[in-house]
Amino acid sequence: MEAPDVRYAQNGDVSLAYGVVGDGPFDVVFVSGWVITNFGPAWEGTSRQLYEGLASFARVILFDKRGTGLSDRSTDIADLETRMDDIRAVMDAAGSKRAAILGFSEGGSMAMLFAATYPERTAATVLYGTFPTMRRADDYPWGTTYEDFQEHVRTQDPRLFTPGWMDDYLRGLAPSAADDEATRRWWRTWVQASSSPGALRHLRTWNYDLDVRHVLPAIRVPTLVLHRVDEEDVVLDEARYIADHIPGAELVELPGIDHGWWVNSPQIVAEIEPFLRGIWDRGEWDLVESEQVLATVLFTDVAGSTVKLAEVGDRRWRELLEQHHALVRRQLARFSGKEVDTAGDGFFASFDGPARAIRCACAIRDGVRDQLGLDVRAGLHAGECEVVDGKVSGIAVHIGARVAGAAEAGEVLVSSTVRDLVAGTGIAFDERGEHELKGVPGTWKLFAVSQV
Repeated sequence: MEAPDVRYAQNGDVSLAYGVVGDGPFDVVFVSGWVITNFGPAWEGTSRQLYEGLASFARVILFDKRGTGLSDRSTDIADLETRMDDIRAVMDAAGSKRAAILGFSEGGSMAMLFAATYPERTAATVLYGTFPTMRRADDYPWGTTYEDFQEHVRTQDPRLFTPGWMDDYLRGLAPSAADDEATRRWWRTWVQASSSPGALRHLRTWNYDLDVRHVLPAIRVPTLVLHRVDEEDVVLDEARYIADHIPGAELVELPGIDHGWWVNSPQIVAEIEPFLRGIWDRGEWDLVESEQVLATVLFTDVAGSTVKLAEVGDRRWRELLEQHHALVRRQLARFSGKEVDTAGDGFFASFDGPARAIRCACAIRDGVRDQLGLDVRAGLHAGECEVVDGKVSGIAVHIGARVAGAAEAGEVLVSSTVRDLVAGTGIAFDERGEHELKGVPGTWKLFAVSQV
């Protein structure tokens, strides 16, 4: 099989390199890990075995993530929400309406968020050697502490992309192949064609901040979780955690010590093929079983509206409300938000990305303050929502409303779930402590947006 011709998809002003191999009856989108390109050197080593194996039964869509390989280079790595949009852009360019999303290692986070947010575009998810977060938490004790992460950065930064560093990284990812001289030479060429030290630094920091654990229960498509049992214990814990938290996920533990998917790729393909063929043969590929999606909900209202009404009178207040509503709707259109409901001076809207929702909330707050002299408070939460007649509902909506109720005048308040999903966006927060939300079990950590 020949390497695919490189084409380009556009997402905004960014060009994304992609290619298509195979002509099977259904589509598979390959989301590679780390900063690896899927072109050039990738087709000169053992990695091509995975591409060829997948292409033997499916139409495979390969692409280089923005900032890496043949896609547009940038000074940083985009946030998860933007990178998830890149998958849609590549699928659209390749003429794919619905596909299985294969997320490998770091690419698994993109795959998981995409599947939860766009089940209508996702027929299935396959996750190999991936993780929902790198950070240690009370319920995630095998994660890395911030102190250990900083020490790793301090010791590794001076060595990035040196021959010794590339050899050590190969040994960590594929110890069974690390002593082969031809493999080492090919690996060095592949790494250098894929990225740069600066891009890797940004990706590493972004990876550590990322946390999609709260997304897992919202994934309602068939999911296969793969890992090799003799790799690090941490990877075993991560795979089992993912499988335990995605409803109906199937976990397969493969023999082997290598994290790299380019080592013994036929072993991986042998598990993926019957899983995906089964979905296709049962006529379930285009079946969207659930009306539930991951969404970010936004609630806003005018603080001190009663006092303002008494101050300006009924007529002027009606004028202010009309101007307020027009301003809010302009910002919703600007940030791709959907108006769900309006009551009095309050708005309820939904978004398919938390960063867009935060930026919209801040734009509404600032615009209403600067143009109308009113203070708006806003609350946001991301969670699994039921879609009925195009509108979202469910417990996540109630939580979002309660978060908004805890906000002060002029404040944009978010749940920890929203905070965790916007790593890499440059959005900053101030802690607002733990709160009890009326009618919602437990206590919730809330954060006020301090910078967008």
